[in-house]
Amino acid sequence: MSAVGFIGLGIMGAPMAGNLVKAGFDVTAFSRTERSREAARGRGIRVVDSADEAVAGAQTVITMLPDSPDVEAVVAMIAPRLTEGSLFIDSSTIDPGVSRSVARTLEERGVASLDAPVSGGQAGAEEGVLSIMVGGAEEAFSRGLPLLRAVGRTIVHVGGAGAGQVVKAANQLMVAAHLQALGEALVFLAAHDVPLHAALDVLGGGLAGSTVLQRKRDSMLAADFAPGFRLTLHDKDLGIAARSAREAGVALPLATLASDFVRALVARGDGDLDHSALYKLVAELNGRTPGIRKDDSR
Repeated sequence: MSAVGFIGLGIMGAPMAGNLVKAGFDVTAFSRTERSREAARGRGIRVVDSADEAVAGAQTVITMLPDSPDVEAVVAMIAPRLTEGSLFIDSSTIDPGVSRSVARTLEERGVASLDAPVSGGQAGAEEGVLSIMVGGAEEAFSRGLPLLRAVGRTIVHVGGAGAGQVVKAANQLMVAAHLQALGEALVFLAAHDVPLHAALDVLGGGLAGSTVLQRKRDSMLAADFAPGFRLTLHDKDLGIAARSAREAGVALPLATLASDFVRALVARGDGDLDHSALYKLVAELNGRTPGIRKDDSR
């Protein structure tokens, strides 16, 4: 399992591939843009000029791609190159139905597959501490576990093909709701002239504490919305959740509301900002400027 083909070297993919290299895996990687390929080379990753080259001779292929059509296109391209008995791991966030379809296609060729989307953002990817929710056969999960341990800390087999994507959709619903709630709390606190740093210190130590608060508080207080996870991608993920909820016949009113706020930010041209920019929208709706005041230095 040491030879790994890795396709997709964006904000999440590049550090994941880099951590596999650090763990001793023989990684050959490809990404569509020269910029991302060059950045990956700077991490010590061996980068080639095509997906075919990346998967040639690989016992395991890992993809980290933007959306369902990207995964379908790559699988159609590389499937003839995958050898019987090899393993395909998709860490993209895509539609659960597409994951199931990919699994069936590869199974016909004797290739095992896992849908293994991740959570933890760019920081989690850089630190190798991602949470990974894995769908697929138990035997395939056991085979893939050493690679997943190189990029993640919390790794859980949650069911058959597509189950990982269902859990990831639930994760994205919760993250959007947490970010929205945190943004509203900051606006509420500022309206009462409460020092934001002090307030978040105590909130973070109680039941309101969360990984969202821990990882996003500093950038939100600095009104720094440089992307760790772009709103366009979160918007896409919430669309997956909405479609999957409809297919299951369930109503998710809070998720729908949070999704509408994300969609509004994308529609007005803020899609390349970090998803914590939900705070920016709430502040502007209330005629306020996001971030701490000059006299709130704590």
